[in-house]
Amino acid sequence: MLPQDFVATPDNPVPPGAVFARVRTADGLAIRVARWHSQGEARGTVLIAQGRAEYIEKYFETVAELLQRGFCVIAFDWRGQGLSDREVAHKRKGHIDDFLIYERDLDAVVDQTLAPFCPKPWFGLGHSMGAAILLQQAHARRSPFERLALLAPLIDICDLPFPRAARLLASFLDVLGLGAAFVPGGGETSLQTRPFKDNKLTHDPVRYRRNGDVIAAFTDIGVGDPTIGWVGAAFRLIDEFSDPEYPRRVLTPVLMFVAGSDRVVSSARAERFGHRLKAGSVITLAQSGHEILSERDSVRERFWAAFDAFIPGSRDEAERLVAKKAATIQSSQVR
Repeated sequence: MLPQDFVATPDNPVPPGAVFARVRTADGLAIRVARWHSQGEARGTVLIAQGRAEYIEKYFETVAELLQRGFCVIAFDWRGQGLSDREVAHKRKGHIDDFLIYERDLDAVVDQTLAPFCPKPWFGLGHSMGAAILLQQAHARRSPFERLALLAPLIDICDLPFPRAARLLASFLDVLGLGAAFVPGGGETSLQTRPFKDNKLTHDPVRYRRNGDVIAAFTDIGVGDPTIGWVGAAFRLIDEFSDPEYPRRVLTPVLMFVAGSDRVVSSARAERFGHRLKAGSVITLAQSGHEILSERDSVRERFWAAFDAFIPGSRDEAERLVAKKAATIQSSQVR
């Protein structure tokens, strides 16, 4: 374990005022959490729900930008990644059997950190896997957040050549007891430590190197390729998202950001999903790779402009958005 609470590098210092904690989930795992409080009266609190294989340190720049905007911030590591507890003994495996289990982590963070220490209104900022978990929670009417900003959500996997065969294989291998094994051909190497020219995440070499330097400084913070169980769980959630009625049952206001050059998740499926949201809208960032917040300044500036227009927002505005979207859906059904 680290002698300190965070992995800081010269290009990625810890934003000042960090409060470190570990919260315990209902099933007994320790989840690493950090919170920051804004100077002066807060405009609310933003909880960052990271993507697969990520870690708190990757969001230091984003935390600083949110603090500058007057928000309190919470960031945490999901079970199986960063410096939170693992479901399996192998530290490089971010294993999970069902995405619903991630909500135990989220519940622990909300109950033990967000609720007692952070001012309302609360907002969720989710990336990829984290965005999918926030959507799943909102669909089930369990979301504690006023609004959700979702970046490159895991609605479907990008360019999977034989999706049905992949699903059958994942299910078959899981039944054989291989759920905790890496996917066939996978291993311990983190995506973030591979050469920049081969990366599928961002077009920004500086931010890509910065994120990789964190893993190089402390290898236990990174994880490798997905496990068979994780992939099977992702496929099951993706199948739920494919129901045309699913997005219409999400009543929490959502602003979805789609990465136009995404090579990890399907931009087309995310756009279709977003346009069906009853209280949501979609912005496509054409020049962005999968990791919007690790992209070039020109992409990030567009993201922040849209974010600032959406959050904090107002309840009246949200109700008008729901009514307008419902009228649009009803009109299209009549035609």
